[in-house]
Amino acid sequence: MAVATETPFHVLAVDDSLPDRKLIERLLKTSSFHVTTVDSGSKALQFLGLHDEDSSPVSVHADQLEVAVNLIITDYCMPGMTGYDLLKKIKESSSLRDIPVVIMSSENIPSRINRCLEEGADEFFLKPVRLSDMSKLKPHILKSRCKEHYHQEQHQQSDSNSNGCNNPTNNSSSDNINTRKRKAEDNEETLPQTNRLRHS
Repeated sequence: MAVATETPFHVLAVDDSLPDRKLIERLLKTSSFHVTTVDSGSKALQFLGLHDEDSSPVSVHADQLEVAVNLIITDYCMPGMTGYDLLKKIKESSSLRDIPVVIMSSENIPSRINRCLEEGADEFFLKPVRLSDMSKLKPHILKSRCKEHYHQEQHQQSDSNSNGCNNPTNNSSSDNINTRKRKAEDNEETLPQTNRLRHS
C-alpha cells in the first residue's frame, strides 16, 4: 500500500494544440502527476489499448490499464474525434469506464458542458486551464480507485460463489437473523417480569 501512494498518478492529456498541450503538461507535472500527451482522440484510444475496430478484444489490456492511466484530460474541439466522442468511447468500454475523464474547452457553452457531464465526464474545465484546476483532479482519481476495488471485490465474490463457496455467507446472514430474533424474544420475556415487580 505504501508503494502505491508514493507512485505519482498517471494522467493522459489529449489536445490537438501544441501550446495547450505543453501548458497542461506543465501544470500536471507541477502538481506531481506523471503525464503522457497525445494530439488526437484516436491516438489516446491506441495508447489505452482500445481501437476503433469493434472486433479488437479490449479486455486483454485491462491489467495493463490499471497501472497505465489514472485520469484522462481531453480538449473538446479536435479534428476527427472530438473530446465528447472520446469520452463516449471510454465510458462504453468495460475495462476503461472507471477512469475519470475531464473535458477542457475554450468555449463556455452550457448545453455542451451538460452533455459531457451527462455522458460521464467528471469535470469540465474552461481554458486557459489554471494550476488551481489541478487540485480538482486527485479526488476523482481516488474515487475511481474506490470503485475499482469495489468491482474487484464483487468479481472475487462472484468467482467464489460460482465455486460453491457461498454457503458461509448465507450461514452468517441467517445467524444474524437468528440472533436478532433471539434478542427480540429476550426483550419480550423481560417485559412481563418488570411489570410483575412493579405490582408487588
